[in-house]
Amino acid sequence: MLKKLNLTTMIIIALILGSIVGVMINEMAAPETAKVYADDINILTAIFLRLIKMIIAPLIISTLVVGIAKMGDAKTLGRIFSKTLTLFILAALISIALGLIIVNIFGPGHGINFVATGTEQVVQAQAFTFKSFILHAFPSSIFDAMAKNEVLQIVVFSIFLGVALASVGEPAAPIVRGLDALVHAMLKLTGYVMLFAPLTVFAAISGMIAERGLGILVSTGIFMGEFYFTLGLLWVILIGLSWMLVGPCIKRLVRGIGQPAVLAFTTSSSEAAFPGTLKALENFGVSPKIASFVLPIGYSFNLVGSMAYCSFATIFIAQACNIHLNLTEQITMLLILMLTSKGMAGVPRASLVVIAATLNQFHIPEAGLILLMGVDPFLDMGRSATNVMSNAMGAALVSRWEGEHFGEGCRGEPAEPNAIVLETVKPVEQNA
Repeated sequence: MLKKLNLTTMIIIALILGSIVGVMINEMAAPETAKVYADDINILTAIFLRLIKMIIAPLIISTLVVGIAKMGDAKTLGRIFSKTLTLFILAALISIALGLIIVNIFGPGHGINFVATGTEQVVQAQAFTFKSFILHAFPSSIFDAMAKNEVLQIVVFSIFLGVALASVGEPAAPIVRGLDALVHAMLKLTGYVMLFAPLTVFAAISGMIAERGLGILVSTGIFMGEFYFTLGLLWVILIGLSWMLVGPCIKRLVRGIGQPAVLAFTTSSSEAAFPGTLKALENFGVSPKIASFVLPIGYSFNLVGSMAYCSFATIFIAQACNIHLNLTEQITMLLILMLTSKGMAGVPRASLVVIAATLNQFHIPEAGLILLMGVDPFLDMGRSATNVMSNAMGAALVSRWEGEHFGEGCRGEPAEPNAIVLETVKPVEQNA
């Protein structure tokens, strides 16, 4: 606990120092010098994110396969998957609808009167269809999926492998034990990688502010403030619902994900927070079989911060271009985003790509994305932290739905002895 507190404190200190250094360089150095500094120090952030990406694939495969193998049967797997998907769909509806409601209330795009010249090519729009999403979910090669860190494809492969190992029984026991050992090794490796987090936070923040300055935050402060208000409201809603369903003990989980959320915020990467979130869930009391199953799926299906941004930003651009979308069109947009947002995992600048695809659907000038380009990196920080929170709450809710208990302050009674035994029974005994 002390180590976690120390690391969190170090990250916050690095955030403050990075902001100060970034402002000093931006104010005192020439723009060319500031850009060189940002480019050079960015190597520290790039190295850290590469280290995180290095451990994501083996960590997901080992934890997910072992978790599924310990479930012992397809019925349990199907039940947990259906509950996970139900919660994530509800969370997506809440986040997209909230983005639409808040942007309509505040109207941050009104009065901008943006005119597209027809020559701007900001982000290439990609047509996200149900067919392309389904095909993309299934890997043609697990090694290619691991090399590209295609989280959804890795999850699909791990589910098939976990079910197969559970069905095989005793002959597969050595593989399950080996993967279980790999889980512990990867968690230890994660601890080593996280030692570089404070330095990474300092580099990311100081480089961003040195190059862009705080002026951009002032000039676009209203838009950014209203979007962060939307994210704050989303935090209140999701944590409040979790409090109602799980109990006051959810406060322990909120404190536990503080460090991963800060890391995701400062690095603008939800992936960077994956190992820490997994550990926080298990410390809270979520069983490894559920945490290792729900969390990776959340990285493809539960990016609520990004979904809220897509709806908020799309209507903002429409307002800026003086294009009115009626209620029917906005409901249609909500349903389209429910589908297209599922293609965000693993796509560079994914939110902008999804927004570009949505703009095309409603004949809104894609050039309007120019309005977002300057502040998108700052908004991505909040989106990433929100994604971490939502995935953690989702895992806790599925765990509680499965009858697990998290100690004092939680609703319901502790799980029955039989439910506890289920986690420790070997696959061979389940299939005997």
